Amino acid sequence: MHRGIVVPLDRRNVDTDAIFPKQYGRSTAKSGYGPVLFDNWRYLDPGDLDSDHARRRPDPGFVLNDPALRGATVLLAEENFGCGSSREHAVWALRDYGFRAVVAPSFGDIFRQNCALNGVAPIVLAPREVRALFDLAQLGPLEVLIDVHEGRLAAGPHAFAFQLTPRQRLLLTQDVDWIGATLAQRDRIAAFEAERLARQPWLARMFPGR
Repeated sequence: MHRGIVVPLDRRNVDTDAIFPKQYGRSTAKSGYGPVLFDNWRYLDPGDLDSDHARRRPDPGFVLNDPALRGATVLLAEENFGCGSSREHAVWALRDYGFRAVVAPSFGDIFRQNCALNGVAPIVLAPREVRALFDLAQLGPLEVLIDVHEGRLAAGPHAFAFQLTPRQRLLLTQDVDWIGATLAQRDRIAAFEAERLARQPWLARMFPGR
């Protein structure tokens, strides 16, 4: 269960280069990217790896710089969010800023996979439901309640259902990585292997000791 304030980013086709600009991709670190999230939109002056971001000039017109939304943990976006390259840095930047969920009508496929792997819930709602949330956010800071187990997002008088795969839920609710999520299915894997061996016993001769 997660309760958080929404940042409404009303833009379509936001690609990973907009989320995490390429000039920061030379870093080999896996964290510390929160200050450069949406860098080209967030600041009035350009930045690079050597910049002191605390001294840069924020763009007061960009939603992430709204003082009323400071500490927000849910990003509301439009269709095809996270399209473009497969860089995992984009999700790292969202996570490091503090976002724990992104809500949109659709996502780039690889970006959506990277979200669950890094503790950010990729929540798909119907376009009309996303628009209803944008309308609510225009009235003032919007708080939502997200239940990953039940697949439910509540906001004011509205409640919306969403779907996550069992693996996504496991990654988001337990401290496991992709390998751990696979190992959690070891009983199903063993059952499949036993059933396959019963149907194709000649495999035992090809793979002795399995």
